[in-house]
Amino acid sequence: MTIKITGTGSYIPANIEKNENFHDHEFLNADGSAIKAPSEVIVKKFKAITGIDERRYAKNHLNTSDIASFAAEKAIEKANINREDLDYIIVAHNYGDVRHDSQQSDTVPSLASRVKHLLRIKSPKCVAYDLLFGCPGWVEGVIQANAFIKAGIAKKCLIIGAETLSRVIDPYDRDSMIYSDGAGAVVIESSDAEGGIITHETATFALDEAHFIYFGETNNPEIKENRRYIKMYGRKIYEFALTNVPLAMKSCLDKSGYTIDDVKKILIHQANEKMDEAIVKRFYELHDMEMPAGIMPMSIGKLGNSSVATVPTLYDLILNDDIENQSINDGDVIIFASVGAGMNINAIVYKQ
Repeated sequence: MTIKITGTGSYIPANIEKNENFHDHEFLNADGSAIKAPSEVIVKKFKAITGIDERRYAKNHLNTSDIASFAAEKAIEKANINREDLDYIIVAHNYGDVRHDSQQSDTVPSLASRVKHLLRIKSPKCVAYDLLFGCPGWVEGVIQANAFIKAGIAKKCLIIGAETLSRVIDPYDRDSMIYSDGAGAVVIESSDAEGGIITHETATFALDEAHFIYFGETNNPEIKENRRYIKMYGRKIYEFALTNVPLAMKSCLDKSGYTIDDVKKILIHQANEKMDEAIVKRFYELHDMEMPAGIMPMSIGKLGNSSVATVPTLYDLILNDDIENQSINDGDVIIFASVGAGMNINAIVYKQ
């Protein structure tokens, strides 16, 4: 028995927020001091580092659970299964449903229960729960579903990564330009076909690294409010990821029985183009090789960083020929990898 992805789906919000839309923003340092550069210069430097030209924001009437259900519908349709046969629905997110213009995250009931409701699944044997694991949440959801199927307690699982980060960003923080909204989903099930999930690797670094990404106050000291926003120590995250993600990827590959030459694509969390490139280069350096051209498909330039949604969305786009000059074919060995709040790292070696 193998465990394979049999259906994929994604939802890319319609609202496009281009870089030039930030030219009128007042960006401040974390201590509230003014940044001694025009906003146009700040945005230009941001683009050079992250590779982001634009990002997507959900329409005001949609919440994270809504867009999660849209991606799920597509994955179920692609898998050609009866939704009533699903044993688990796992929804990875970080901030719950945050309604437009609201300061409060809503996580009761769970987003997974809301998605099940929106999908109109009647069977009580379909268990729905949320997974909070930072940006690697979707990858970890696949790892958990794989374990359920291997243990014989499930046959079909739906794993979704969805987020509306546009609703938890501080407009005075330069990092706010990184984040976006989106959703990606897959159905995984037992199969007699070759390939599927080969090996996986997960690690949590929390002794010194737990608060590298956190909820904090606005950078504007003149605003007195109880609201909190997504914040991060970018340099610390970069150094942490560059050291630890390649090692996790190598460990995962080493266990798989495949070699570095077998790897056709690396689908890494779309966090920051320069950081992702540095991670994959370091991974190949661990094998005394140069990073091959085209090995690392990217979607961040047009879609931004939608956290848990980036990897499944990228995978779905490639399978649907929506990423230029990129494809994944039957029999290809690929690596899914992610890093994020916690600090958590994970990877999967998967044979298409």
